[in-house]
Amino acid sequence: VQLQASGGGLVQTGGSLRLSCAASGGTSSTYGMGWFRQAPGKEREAVSCIASNDGPTYYAESVKGRFTIFKDNSKSTVYLQMNSLNAEDTAIYYCARDSFNCPYDYNGNYIYMERGLNSWGKGTQVTVSS
Repeated sequence: VQLQASGGGLVQTGGSLRLSCAASGGTSSTYGMGWFRQAPGKEREAVSCIASNDGPTYYAESVKGRFTIFKDNSKSTVYLQMNSLNAEDTAIYYCARDSFNCPYDYNGNYIYMERGLNSWGKGTQVTVSS
């Protein structure tokens, strides 16, 4: 499976973007699909995940209420709708398959477990200007 993220760009604070992650070979019925981001000088972090078989969705605390992850199985594509963007959202965004099927902490926040992630797609740059 190869993943390709797209949809990034330059947007003003408060604006919106929709990212796409197209999966050649189809989305998995076993793996979750996750979105991640890495800002300059910072470690990669989990953003959102949708569990296999259109299961539950999970988010990082910092994006809850602003970002929405959803899937179009007919297009083998996972989307990340990002609203109310701010400067802290500026980063390169990546998608990957999550063999742990969206692990989460006791607050229900999606967490980053690198050893479970594979099929990383090339990232897409999101820049939020003030």
